[in-house]
Amino acid sequence: MGNKKQVPKATLHRYPVYLKALRKLRAGGKTRIMSKELAEYVSIEPTTIRRDFSFLGSLGKQGYGYDVDTIIRIFSNELGMNFQEKIILVGCGNLGKALLNYNNWDHVVGEIECAFDLEPEKVKDACVPVYDLRDIAEKKPESCRIAILCISRNVQETVDLLIANGINGIVDFTSEHFSVPEGVHVKEIDVVSSIQELVFEANSMQK
Repeated sequence: MGNKKQVPKATLHRYPVYLKALRKLRAGGKTRIMSKELAEYVSIEPTTIRRDFSFLGSLGKQGYGYDVDTIIRIFSNELGMNFQEKIILVGCGNLGKALLNYNNWDHVVGEIECAFDLEPEKVKDACVPVYDLRDIAEKKPESCRIAILCISRNVQETVDLLIANGINGIVDFTSEHFSVPEGVHVKEIDVVSSIQELVFEANSMQK
Protein backbone atom coordinates (compact mmCIF):
# COMPACT_ATOMS: atom_id res chain seq x y z
CA MET A 1 0.00 0.00 0.00
CA GLY A 2 1.59 3.24 -1.16
CA ASN A 3 0.48 5.43 1.75
CA LYS A 4 0.85 2.84 4.49
CA LYS A 5 3.39 4.92 6.40
CA GLN A 6 0.98 7.84 6.52
CA VAL A 7 -1.64 5.93 8.51
CA PRO A 8 -1.89 7.53 11.99
CA LYS A 9 -0.86 5.38 14.92
CA ALA A 10 -4.30 5.65 16.51
CA THR A 11 -5.84 4.30 13.29
CA LEU A 12 -3.40 1.39 13.19
CA HIS A 13 -4.44 0.51 16.74
CA ARG A 14 -8.08 0.37 15.67
CA TYR A 15 -7.52 -1.90 12.67
CA PRO A 16 -7.32 -5.11 14.75
CA VAL A 17 -10.60 -4.12 16.44
CA TYR A 18 -12.28 -3.86 13.05
CA LEU A 19 -10.81 -7.13 11.87
CA LYS A 20 -11.97 -9.00 14.94
CA ALA A 21 -15.48 -7.67 14.46
CA LEU A 22 -15.56 -8.33 10.72
CA ARG A 23 -14.30 -11.88 11.08
CA LYS A 24 -16.92 -12.60 13.72
CA LEU A 25 -19.61 -11.05 11.56
CA ARG A 26 -18.52 -13.11 8.56
CA ALA A 27 -18.55 -16.26 10.67
CA GLY A 28 -22.15 -15.37 11.52
CA GLY A 29 -23.10 -15.07 7.85
CA LYS A 30 -22.74 -11.30 7.35
CA THR A 31 -21.61 -10.41 3.82
CA ARG A 32 -21.84 -6.61 3.82
CA ILE A 33 -22.12 -3.96 6.47
CA MET A 34 -22.75 -0.23 6.79
CA SER A 35 -20.37 1.92 8.81
CA LYS A 36 -23.21 2.70 11.23
CA GLU A 37 -23.75 -1.01 11.90
CA LEU A 38 -20.05 -1.62 12.43
CA ALA A 39 -19.90 1.44 14.68
CA GLU A 40 -22.54 -0.03 16.98
CA TYR A 41 -20.66 -3.33 17.04
CA VAL A 42 -17.25 -1.89 17.96
CA SER A 43 -18.34 1.30 19.79
CA ILE A 44 -16.42 3.58 17.43
CA GLU A 45 -18.01 6.54 15.66
CA PRO A 46 -19.06 5.90 12.02
CA THR A 47 -17.11 8.95 10.85
CA THR A 48 -13.97 7.54 12.48
CA ILE A 49 -14.51 4.17 10.80
CA ARG A 50 -14.97 5.77 7.38
CA ARG A 51 -11.86 7.88 7.87
CA ASP A 52 -9.82 4.89 9.03
CA PHE A 53 -10.96 2.81 6.07
CA SER A 54 -10.19 5.64 3.64
CA PHE A 55 -6.48 5.09 4.21
CA LEU A 56 -6.91 1.75 2.43
CA GLY A 57 -8.65 3.22 -0.61
CA SER A 58 -12.26 3.62 -1.74
CA LEU A 59 -13.72 0.55 -0.08
CA GLY A 60 -17.40 1.35 0.41
CA LYS A 61 -20.32 2.25 -1.82
CA GLN A 62 -22.97 4.83 -1.04
CA GLY A 63 -26.11 3.02 0.08
CA TYR A 64 -24.41 -0.36 -0.01
CA GLY A 65 -21.75 -0.15 2.66
CA TYR A 66 -18.71 -2.39 2.79
CA ASP A 67 -18.25 -5.89 1.45
CA VAL A 68 -17.02 -7.89 4.44
CA ASP A 69 -14.83 -10.32 2.47
CA THR A 70 -13.22 -7.46 0.56
CA ILE A 71 -12.35 -5.51 3.69
CA ILE A 72 -10.85 -8.58 5.37
CA ARG A 73 -8.82 -9.42 2.27
CA ILE A 74 -7.47 -5.88 1.98
CA PHE A 75 -6.40 -5.81 5.61
CA SER A 76 -4.71 -9.17 5.17
CA ASN A 77 -2.92 -8.43 1.90
CA GLU A 78 -2.05 -4.74 2.08
CA LEU A 79 -1.34 -4.40 5.78
CA GLY A 80 0.40 -7.75 6.11
CA MET A 81 -2.07 -8.90 8.78
CA ASN A 82 -3.07 -12.47 8.03
CA PHE A 83 -4.25 -13.04 11.61
CA GLN A 84 -3.36 -16.73 11.35
CA GLU A 85 -0.27 -16.69 13.54
CA LYS A 86 0.90 -19.92 15.11
CA ILE A 87 1.58 -19.05 18.74
CA ILE A 88 3.29 -21.04 21.48
CA LEU A 89 2.88 -20.64 25.22
CA VAL A 90 5.81 -21.19 27.56
CA GLY A 91 5.02 -21.94 31.20
CA CYS A 92 1.89 -23.86 32.17
CA GLY A 93 1.33 -22.62 35.72
CA ASN A 94 -1.94 -21.05 36.80
CA LEU A 95 -1.66 -18.09 34.42
CA GLY A 96 -0.51 -20.21 31.52
CA LYS A 97 -3.41 -22.62 31.99
CA ALA A 98 -5.86 -19.72 32.13
CA LEU A 99 -4.53 -18.39 28.82
CA LEU A 100 -4.83 -21.83 27.26
CA ASN A 101 -8.46 -21.99 28.35
CA TYR A 102 -8.98 -18.61 26.67
CA ASN A 103 -7.47 -19.91 23.43
CA ASN A 104 -10.18 -18.50 21.18
CA TRP A 105 -8.36 -15.82 19.23
CA ASP A 106 -8.92 -17.10 15.70
CA HIS A 107 -10.86 -13.94 14.79
CA VAL A 108 -7.93 -11.75 15.82
CA VAL A 109 -4.43 -13.19 15.53
CA GLY A 110 -4.47 -16.96 15.32
CA GLU A 111 -4.27 -19.39 18.19
CA ILE A 112 -1.93 -21.19 20.55
CA GLU A 113 -0.76 -24.31 18.73
CA CYS A 114 1.05 -25.92 21.65
CA ALA A 115 2.66 -25.19 25.01
CA PHE A 116 6.00 -25.88 26.64
CA ASP A 117 6.90 -26.51 30.27
CA LEU A 118 9.82 -27.96 32.20
CA GLU A 119 7.45 -30.51 33.71
CA PRO A 120 4.88 -31.21 31.00
CA GLU A 121 3.81 -34.45 32.64
CA LYS A 122 2.27 -32.43 35.48
CA VAL A 123 0.06 -30.37 33.15
CA LYS A 124 -3.37 -31.98 33.07
CA ASP A 125 -6.38 -31.40 30.79
CA ALA A 126 -4.62 -28.91 28.50
CA CYS A 127 -6.50 -28.04 25.31
CA VAL A 128 -3.28 -28.18 23.25
CA PRO A 129 -0.25 -30.50 23.31
CA VAL A 130 2.24 -29.68 26.07
CA TYR A 131 5.88 -30.52 25.42
CA ASP A 132 9.10 -30.40 27.37
CA LEU A 133 10.74 -27.02 26.87
CA ARG A 134 14.01 -28.76 26.14
CA ASP A 135 12.38 -30.25 23.03
CA ILE A 136 11.40 -26.88 21.55
CA ALA A 137 13.68 -27.20 18.51
CA GLU A 138 11.81 -30.34 17.50
CA LYS A 139 8.29 -29.50 18.65
CA LYS A 140 7.90 -25.80 17.80
CA PRO A 141 5.42 -25.38 14.92
CA GLU A 142 6.99 -24.48 11.61
CA SER A 143 6.94 -20.73 10.90
CA CYS A 144 5.96 -19.95 14.50
CA ARG A 145 7.48 -16.63 15.58
CA ILE A 146 5.37 -15.53 18.58
CA ALA A 147 5.65 -16.85 22.13
CA ILE A 148 3.64 -16.03 25.25
CA LEU A 149 5.95 -16.17 28.25
CA CYS A 150 4.41 -17.15 31.61
CA ILE A 151 7.34 -18.31 33.72
CA SER A 152 8.84 -17.16 37.01
CA ARG A 153 12.40 -18.49 36.87
CA ASN A 154 15.25 -18.85 34.38
CA VAL A 155 13.65 -16.07 32.36
CA GLN A 156 16.71 -14.84 30.45
CA GLU A 157 17.82 -18.39 29.73
CA THR A 158 14.38 -19.24 28.39
CA VAL A 159 14.20 -16.09 26.29
CA ASP A 160 17.59 -16.89 24.76
CA LEU A 161 16.36 -20.41 23.95
CA LEU A 162 13.22 -19.05 22.28
CA ILE A 163 15.17 -16.58 20.16
CA ALA A 164 17.66 -19.27 19.15
CA ASN A 165 14.70 -21.25 17.83
CA GLY A 166 13.21 -18.53 15.65
CA ILE A 167 10.98 -16.60 18.04
CA ASN A 168 11.11 -12.85 17.36
CA GLY A 169 8.00 -11.68 19.21
CA ILE A 170 7.39 -12.24 22.92
CA VAL A 171 4.30 -11.44 24.98
CA ASP A 172 5.82 -11.08 28.44
CA PHE A 173 3.82 -11.92 31.57
CA THR A 174 6.90 -12.50 33.72
CA SER A 175 7.39 -9.02 35.27
CA GLU A 176 11.12 -9.83 35.14
CA HIS A 177 13.76 -7.83 33.30
CA PHE A 178 15.47 -9.54 30.40
CA SER A 179 17.32 -8.38 27.32
CA VAL A 180 16.77 -9.24 23.68
CA PRO A 181 18.78 -8.45 20.56
CA GLU A 182 17.71 -5.93 17.95
CA GLY A 183 14.90 -7.26 15.80
CA VAL A 184 13.14 -9.10 18.63
CA HIS A 185 9.99 -7.40 19.89
CA VAL A 186 8.64 -7.66 23.43
CA LYS A 187 5.19 -6.67 24.63
CA GLU A 188 5.09 -6.47 28.41
CA ILE A 189 1.81 -7.26 30.16
CA ASP A 190 2.03 -5.83 33.67
CA VAL A 191 -1.32 -6.16 35.43
CA VAL A 192 -0.12 -4.58 38.67
CA SER A 193 1.15 -1.46 36.92
CA SER A 194 -2.10 -1.19 34.99
CA ILE A 195 -4.09 -1.30 38.22
CA GLN A 196 -1.81 1.30 39.77
CA GLU A 197 -2.35 3.59 36.79
CA LEU A 198 -6.12 3.17 37.04
CA VAL A 199 -6.09 3.93 40.77
CA PHE A 200 -4.04 7.06 40.13
CA GLU A 201 -6.39 8.19 37.37
CA ALA A 202 -9.48 7.48 39.47
CA ASN A 203 -8.04 9.41 42.41
CA SER A 204 -7.10 12.32 40.17
CA MET A 205 -10.67 12.60 38.91
CA GLN A 206 -11.97 12.88 42.50
CA LYS A 207 -9.80 15.87 43.33
